[in-house]
Amino acid sequence: MSDIISAKLNEEPSKKKQYALLAIIILAALIWSLSAIQFNATDEGGAKIAGKIILGILQPDMDLLWNFTDQGVFYLLFETICIAFLGTIFGAILSIPVAFLMAPSVVPKPVYLLTRFFVIIIRTIPALVYGLMFVRVTGPGPFAGVMTMSLTSIGMVSKLYVDVIEDIDVGILEAMDAMGCTTFEKIRFGIIPQLIANFTSITIYRFDMNLRDATILGLVGAGGIGSPLIFAMNSYRWNQVGSILIGLILLILLVEVISNRLRGKLVNG
Repeated sequence: MSDIISAKLNEEPSKKKQYALLAIIILAALIWSLSAIQFNATDEGGAKIAGKIILGILQPDMDLLWNFTDQGVFYLLFETICIAFLGTIFGAILSIPVAFLMAPSVVPKPVYLLTRFFVIIIRTIPALVYGLMFVRVTGPGPFAGVMTMSLTSIGMVSKLYVDVIEDIDVGILEAMDAMGCTTFEKIRFGIIPQLIANFTSITIYRFDMNLRDATILGLVGAGGIGSPLIFAMNSYRWNQVGSILIGLILLILLVEVISNRLRGKLVNG
């Protein structure tokens, strides 16, 4: 008993040293990062603009907020949802074969490394850059946003799909193989039931992210509510800015609640 106590006492100083060293490293990194940032004092003009934005949220343009035409907040939010939804669906479908090609237990190592390198390249480029590229190729509008969401979704969704694929219970497949099941039957009854719940949960989570990204993509002309928002801000129409922000906040909160409940039911059964 005394030996155990003495051993624990000997371990404590080393842990304290490790924690102290970690704290020093984090503090040094923080100081080094702050040195690269120039903090400019907010002038009176900036404070006035901040106040007008808050006033615009408190006193929104109700005509724009309750406008059901293609220029109103409801239609713009609906367009943003459609861009995020279609981009998520297309990206999720394309991610399935990519994920299987990234799974080390499914394909040879050269194929796995090549596909992984391809996905890393996709993940490296920001969504705004893809948005600018597709706007140049397809022209401004929702289609450029859908293409951007589809491509950016592949980078994250396929990576998460791989983790699910690697956790498949191979014992079920071996048992089905011993029973004489065909390849289609093993895929239909052995693989898909193990993947569908987690795949769907990942897809819903990505839709939640794409909904926010679709708002940002509107700033570069890729459709959605981002374009009217930046136009209203550049024109100093703060009441319209407040209406658009209120619609965005309510939409994101609603989608957040629904997606969390759906994902919880899928994962927990």
